[in-house]
Amino acid sequence: MLEKVIKGYKNPQDPCVRVRVGRFAGFVGIFANLILFAIKIVFGLIFGSISIIADSLNNLSDSGSNVLTVVGYTISGKPADKDHPYGHARMEYLASLLISIIVTFLGFEMLTTSIEKLSSDPQEQRYSAVAIIVMASTIVVKIIVAILNFKLGKHIDSKALKATAIDSVSDVIATSAVVVGMVLTPYTGPYTDGVIGIVIAVYIMVMGIKLVVESSNTLIGEAPDKEFTHNIIKKIKSYEGVLGIHDLVIHSYGANRCFATVHVEIDADGEIMHSHDLMDNIEADFLKNEGINLVIHMDPVSISDTETNELKHKCMEIVSSISQEYSSPASLHDFRIVKGVTHTNVLFDVSITTEFALTNEELCSELSQRIKEINPLYHLVLTIDRDYYSERYGEE
Repeated sequence: MLEKVIKGYKNPQDPCVRVRVGRFAGFVGIFANLILFAIKIVFGLIFGSISIIADSLNNLSDSGSNVLTVVGYTISGKPADKDHPYGHARMEYLASLLISIIVTFLGFEMLTTSIEKLSSDPQEQRYSAVAIIVMASTIVVKIIVAILNFKLGKHIDSKALKATAIDSVSDVIATSAVVVGMVLTPYTGPYTDGVIGIVIAVYIMVMGIKLVVESSNTLIGEAPDKEFTHNIIKKIKSYEGVLGIHDLVIHSYGANRCFATVHVEIDADGEIMHSHDLMDNIEADFLKNEGINLVIHMDPVSISDTETNELKHKCMEIVSSISQEYSSPASLHDFRIVKGVTHTNVLFDVSITTEFALTNEELCSELSQRIKEINPLYHLVLTIDRDYYSERYGEE
């Protein structure tokens, strides 16, 4: 059915389809939540129930969140301009953050109101069977909305729709608690409404804070997905002529707005124009088939010099040994030697994570000492790179 309602639904990688899916989910949410708000506010006022009124306001705020979803996806679909050369796709993440903040604020307001009701002298409440049935039926609507948002969010891998889906699940739990309270009040007393209101409020606040953290991480710049990174590494290494890669950096400017840079090692004795053509082909292939704007720095490495290769192997063993000793991943790349009259410079880069056990100075000293044990005339010239993710991609 969704294929008939949303044009191009089966092609979620298309930015236009992504916008259509997001807007559709937003408009469905607006309509559903306004209907639920109207039903609940009427019954809440009739019976003077704080939990029903709070639940109705929850639906009203949800409709506002859905408006943000529509606006967010509309803006995120705008093309790049001179002020935003990487496009506007991150607006989707901002919408997700705003929705999360609203959810948290709503939970706090509900908590305050519920506590105030418990502090006062609550009146005995009686709910008709019709009211209970109507409130229970609204749960079905929210379940449908939650399933729809989960399905659409998974289809286009949208944090905003997933956040909206989680919010809908919290609404299902909140309304279920209200219905339970309506049934139990005659047996458990007038304080039941306020207690259930507090339980609902705490749950909503916890979910809201969790969503705020997740949305903030995306905006701040979280580490790229390991599987995504692994696939990029695996594909680059699959090209004939690629000896290894390092210094992979991935930037995300929103869904389908991925930019990456990487150093690719090739045989220094190979034909330079052939190697350059290979780099161009890899970049074009990634843009066409993966939607990734990849920029490659070509690193020629010597693979025919026996002395260099033997020393490189020994240095790799040293780096691996230190990595195991300190339980911190590390890899070596860009290895070369420059012979002089009084000493030989040994130059290479070591990639380590931000959590590496040694400081840069300590690592350099440790490596220098162990390399001099091989030959006192070896002088280490070290460059330390910090990985932006924990995936290993060196020549282990």
